[in-house]
Amino acid sequence: MLFALVSASFYGLNIVYARMAAFAGASGSAIVVYRVLLMLILVGIAAVAMRKSLAMAREERGIMLLLGVATALVGVCYLSSVAFIPVTVAAVVFYTFPIFIVLASPFVEGTKLTPTLLGVAAAATIGVVMVVGPAFGGLDWRGLVLALAASIATATQFFAAARCRKTGVVAKVFWIHVLVLPTAALIGLAAGQLSPPSTLLAAPLAVGMTIGGYVFGFMLQFLALGRITAVAAGIIYCTEPVVAAVSSALLLGETLSPLQMAGGALVLSAIVANVLLEQRRLRGAPLVPIAD
Repeated sequence: MLFALVSASFYGLNIVYARMAAFAGASGSAIVVYRVLLMLILVGIAAVAMRKSLAMAREERGIMLLLGVATALVGVCYLSSVAFIPVTVAAVVFYTFPIFIVLASPFVEGTKLTPTLLGVAAAATIGVVMVVGPAFGGLDWRGLVLALAASIATATQFFAAARCRKTGVVAKVFWIHVLVLPTAALIGLAAGQLSPPSTLLAAPLAVGMTIGGYVFGFMLQFLALGRITAVAAGIIYCTEPVVAAVSSALLLGETLSPLQMAGGALVLSAIVANVLLEQRRLRGAPLVPIAD
């Protein structure tokens, strides 16, 4: 849960610095491509330095393929949705994924769907809506469908990652990005934004923080998803837009309204409740070995 919370915080900061980089002229598509490429290089170096194998567990090859495709679809759909609807609206639609995780968990993980768990998930989602505070006027249905598809892909990613326990984290991250890189490059080419690496120097600090936030957030995400259920992780990741809202207020001078503050408090309350529920569920449960 701590890994998930820190990962979500890195992702929240990542969004703010990505906005700062965009203001300076560094395109989002180019940042995505180069951060994925950098991740592959770093994972390769880490594998050599730590003598970690990049081999997948044979029985997990199918789930790894699903994980890679789901991760690619999250980026493709979310990035494409903001071409049709405002970012704030896309974020609210995207962050319905904890509800999808909770509703699907009885069928995927055999989790008992209790009224308490439904209430926690609903409270977290309402809190996200309050924090982001969108205006739903004059929306293009294509953007809503794409953001919803990204939400469903994220729920799929969480379930797949939680089931992928035998393949080490280093190998897992490597093969996921092997699938994501060509997809991100194609998006950049289609949008005409796949600029050379020199363009990233327009905002070195913001670009560095964006890429760093993604790298650390992604690694911690997969350390977390091998240790907790998709339901627990999904609710914890509702902290991401809260961190983004607070960071944007501190770094970009954007103010938080009382409604947004109340929403952040609601999200944090839901996370605390979820932690208590998860601890009660796991009390006395046998430990599961995880490949790190």
